[in-house]
Amino acid sequence: MENRRYTLSKEERLSWKRYIDLLFEKGQSFVAFPLRVVYLPLEEEMSVPVSILISVPKKKFKRAVKRNLIKRQVREAYRVRKYDLIDPLTEKNKRMLIAFLYLDKEIHSFTDMEKAMTKAIRILREKE
Repeated sequence: MENRRYTLSKEERLSWKRYIDLLFEKGQSFVAFPLRVVYLPLEEEMSVPVSILISVPKKKFKRAVKRNLIKRQVREAYRVRKYDLIDPLTEKNKRMLIAFLYLDKEIHSFTDMEKAMTKAIRILREKE
């Protein structure tokens, strides 16, 4: 078995404004509650197969501590399952931009976040 690193590197984080604008202009979305997932398959070459962005609204969570907690949960849930999405994309030589937007007004448990992320990755694999 190949040596896998279950980390989330800087290259895997979506930070380039041009790609973020492109994702929200032309991307498609679906809901895996409590997450809205916006995704855009790309044809152009990138250093990694998937780049992600995580957003928690300041309007619903005034305290940065709570927003950061939710972002940590989403990041961890993605990090553990990322190869379920990356492997099929790598085989087909495809790239994808993904934004995970938190929808609910309440903080959910990590178990709920894992279930939502598993569902989101399953749907993304079908739509690649």
